[in-house]
Amino acid sequence: MNALYFFAAPLVSFVFLAVVFSPLERCFPAKAQKFFRPGWLTDLCYFLGQYLIWGSVVFGALAWCAPYLVQIVPMNFRLAIAAQPWWLQVIEMLLLSDFLIYWGHRIQHRVPFLWRFHAVHHSAEHLDWLAAHREHPLDTIYTVGLINLPAFLLGFDLGTLAGFTAFRGIWAIYIHSNVKLPLGPLRALIGAPELHHWHHAKDRFAGNYANLSPLMDLLFGTYKHPGHEPNEFGIREPFPKNYPAQLLHPLLPKRFKRNLTKEPLSQNPSGN
Repeated sequence: MNALYFFAAPLVSFVFLAVVFSPLERCFPAKAQKFFRPGWLTDLCYFLGQYLIWGSVVFGALAWCAPYLVQIVPMNFRLAIAAQPWWLQVIEMLLLSDFLIYWGHRIQHRVPFLWRFHAVHHSAEHLDWLAAHREHPLDTIYTVGLINLPAFLLGFDLGTLAGFTAFRGIWAIYIHSNVKLPLGPLRALIGAPELHHWHHAKDRFAGNYANLSPLMDLLFGTYKHPGHEPNEFGIREPFPKNYPAQLLHPLLPKRFKRNLTKEPLSQNPSGN
């Protein structure tokens, strides 16, 4: 039964996300794009890797660290946080996590060591709900840690934190989707794919580092919305196209990376 669940969970999740987001992308497309676009198979590998391997590794690493870190915050303070109404905890988690994600994300684009892993995510040249899963496992540890560890250490209710984390995961998929919705003035309050698409433009410092709301970008001067889609997505530096090479690329010295990026572009729909 455990093995059945292990393999069924990714399938159910894939079908669920496809049923939710594919109609949105078809009805409100940001760009004309086929379902099986270039790079689709690579992003499917990332999706399966997250569900079958890396998701457990990431949360296992965070669980291993948590008992050592939880002693930093006094227990009385943690209990006081957990005793608050759930709706107040949600608001506090929203503000705290958006602040941390904004600065953590902005630093990823500035610090070369962090960028070498985050560049895997930005190597996607076509965006949709599946491309949201293109993320190096070590980059995932960094991001998930920013979202979860501070709230966990401060004593926020685990049930509320789990629900909030799940919502953030769905939202991250939404802002990568090939969707453009007419939000009007709400665009200044609610994160939207059209904003995050500009974050994925080839300019590494394009801005729009926030996630749920663009308020942090507006506050710190990194908000960008030209009113149209970028001409191209991706990164300027050479980068391998296939899944195994992309996982290895950030871990290798420069002299060994050249062979990984010398593959010809494929003409098949998967881009592999």
